[in-house]
Amino acid sequence: MSQNNTRRNFMKKGLLGVVAGTAITSSPLPSIAKPSKEEDSFHLGFAGYTFVHFNLEDTLEMVNKLEVNYLCIKDFHLPLDANSDTIKAFHAQLAASNVTGYAVGPIYCRTREEMDRAFEYAKRVGVDLIVGIPLHEDLPYLDQKVKEYNIRFAIHNHGPEDKLYPNATVTVNLIKDLDKRIGLCFDMGHNIRDGHDPIADLKKYKDRIFDIHLKNVTAAAAEGKTCELGRGVIDIPAFVTMLRKVKYTGKVSLEYEKDMKTPLQGISESVGYYRGVVAALG
Repeated sequence: MSQNNTRRNFMKKGLLGVVAGTAITSSPLPSIAKPSKEEDSFHLGFAGYTFVHFNLEDTLEMVNKLEVNYLCIKDFHLPLDANSDTIKAFHAQLAASNVTGYAVGPIYCRTREEMDRAFEYAKRVGVDLIVGIPLHEDLPYLDQKVKEYNIRFAIHNHGPEDKLYPNATVTVNLIKDLDKRIGLCFDMGHNIRDGHDPIADLKKYKDRIFDIHLKNVTAAAAEGKTCELGRGVIDIPAFVTMLRKVKYTGKVSLEYEKDMKTPLQGISESVGYYRGVVAALG
């Protein structure tokens, strides 16, 4: 008898023995209860600027393919002067792709009139968060606006080239005595490009971080460029661990600024990497 025939006969006898044993005992195998997984308080989204070269239809097609459900709205997708009918149609288009517009911006507020327009825009759109860049001298005026509208304002840090808000520390120090509805859109990539630790700063400034631009960069220096999430210098697993430790409740929105005319491959890799990290740490 060949070795293969011997192996098949052995496996057949073994299988029959298992079936016979099950029939004799007629007792179900004990079930092993799976531990329940606690859902994270933060959700993955996209920063609208990722899709600066795409119309809304093409943007939503990519977002929908990746099963991401949140989008920070940029004015090239929904103009600042959009009327109620345009806004209603915009939200319907998002809903058809199972996407929610959770904030607007970034919006540059170089004058008080532009800041007024940003708050009126957010009110019409129906969101409670503006991501923006105000002038330092207009911060007291911003303090009045968040009180008037009860809409939060998250100041975006833009790295060493930004003379207003290069990193989280500069930004929080400027707003620490203002209304608590004024906070930070924490761009972790720009933060490390300006020589600051994004994980330590997430822990330190957790109470004033309303939104996060999730990204990685090639170097912890001004010349660092956006890259796929798993390939850069930021320790993404450590960052996710800190998100959980501080019980962050906002959005973590991927902002991908590489290959911006052909971003699908890069954002697909980044979303897959992020979800793998979240699952592995769960």
